[in-house]
Amino acid sequence: MFSWLGKQGGGRERGGGTDVVQTVTGGLRDLYLRKLLPLEEHYRFHEFHSPALEEADFENKPMVLLVGQYSTGKTTFIRYLLEQDFPGMRIGPEPTTDSFIAVMYGETEGNVPGNALVVDPKKPFRKLGRFGNAFLNRFMCSQLPNEVLKSISIIDSPGILSGEKQRISRGYDFCQVLQWFAERVDRIILLFDAHKLDISDEFSEAIKSFRGQDDKIRVVLNKADQVDTQQLMRVYGALMWSLGKVIDTPEVLRVYIGSFWAHPLRNTDNRRLFEAEAQDLFKDIQSLPQKAAVRKLNDLIKRARLAKVHAYIISYLKKEMPSVFGKENKKKELINKLPEIYIQLQREYHISAGDFPEVKKMQEQLENCDFTKFHSLKPKLIEAVDNMLANKIASLMNLIRQEESNMPTEMVHGGAFDGTMAGPFGHGYGEGAKEGADEEEWVVAKDKPAYDEIFYTLSPINGKISGISAKKEMVTSKLPNSVLGKIWKLADCDGDGMLDDEEFALAKHLIKIKLDGYELPGTLPSHLVPPSHRKPFQTAE
Repeated sequence: MFSWLGKQGGGRERGGGTDVVQTVTGGLRDLYLRKLLPLEEHYRFHEFHSPALEEADFENKPMVLLVGQYSTGKTTFIRYLLEQDFPGMRIGPEPTTDSFIAVMYGETEGNVPGNALVVDPKKPFRKLGRFGNAFLNRFMCSQLPNEVLKSISIIDSPGILSGEKQRISRGYDFCQVLQWFAERVDRIILLFDAHKLDISDEFSEAIKSFRGQDDKIRVVLNKADQVDTQQLMRVYGALMWSLGKVIDTPEVLRVYIGSFWAHPLRNTDNRRLFEAEAQDLFKDIQSLPQKAAVRKLNDLIKRARLAKVHAYIISYLKKEMPSVFGKENKKKELINKLPEIYIQLQREYHISAGDFPEVKKMQEQLENCDFTKFHSLKPKLIEAVDNMLANKIASLMNLIRQEESNMPTEMVHGGAFDGTMAGPFGHGYGEGAKEGADEEEWVVAKDKPAYDEIFYTLSPINGKISGISAKKEMVTSKLPNSVLGKIWKLADCDGDGMLDDEEFALAKHLIKIKLDGYELPGTLPSHLVPPSHRKPFQTAE
């Protein structure tokens, strides 16, 4: 779970950075063991919510969980990222993946069955043993030496089906397993097929099990090349409508549109859109190792807040129980009044309603509990967690910032990620300000005759036009002054406050770049410098 430590692909031996990582790691683990774990154990938090964290939870790499209905391309998506097959992989139009598969780095290829995984202290799956053999027989770890897996691990889930029969036949609580993973992974990717937008009952329940993890969810509309532009617009609208009914958040989820497999596009009309979307998704996944530290800290804070609320609920139920007679009737009364108890505790302890567990689930769990065995409120345990949240967390946040400033940026490398970084097929290569970067001729030259005609209508003096004259022409683009000001600075290569014919042509070229939807460069690239300004410009550099 806590995956940002010094054990990620290739190590991180640089100066004092390793010490910082170890300090942050030790600090998080120490805080949990000394401050939070005693509160969790005293009020039986692990029976109601989430098992206790272990060493492997702090040491593991970032994890990505893939969830979707059958044949939406989950396994193919992993194959696309890794650019190689992995042990246990099965791909087909029918429901093929019937197991949870943890795809992780290993020096040699092979599979580790679920029963062996849950007893391995180096893997973060030990607590999955509580779901029993029915689940463990459908759980495995696929290990292989792949560069991508040095930085992240990927969890492939069974394809979700519709109908009551499929839910019953699994033999284990599918949504509970998904919730367990959701609490521990860094990213949850929901995959949809452009031809399968219906959200089945089981899929709806699966998405609802991610409650409280909304910030981790990303949506991928896969196989989008199989529809034309007009159909894609309708498909996207239908998907957003469907998601709005099952994901209860005011924010619109980020949906990445594309075709994530290594085959020719069936419809190339939206190729540029697919490339831009794939690049955005890759950046999001690549940043996981760098952002994992803050994410892990955030998860610990969420866990601490829930543990505090749980302690207030349990201690309140204990306080309300009679000492001798009528215990069973009082228990039923308290369970029925749980929504009112929530409101009372919110007011008494100034707690947000969003910090409380789901009422119905809590009521079901309380049915099998003996309230007389609950503990009364111990202020010292609460104070320890409050102190952790108010003071200790801030210190760890400072250490994380120190780590980020001292260490080189961690990114996921290898597989499909390397194919989008450099070379002529990298995203944005030869477009916008990068156009003409590998050509000998000045890229502006092809349009310069047209720009020259405009230039000479502006009455140049000694071969140059003033800023006022240039402004009259540049504002016709209707771009804001802030953008035009930046273009002026980039185009006025010699900084004399005037533009010659080449500088004016450059300004017009930069305006065209911006109007075409591309970003302006921060500094003028060498290939855009006008030929007559190149030597003095480079000397000034």
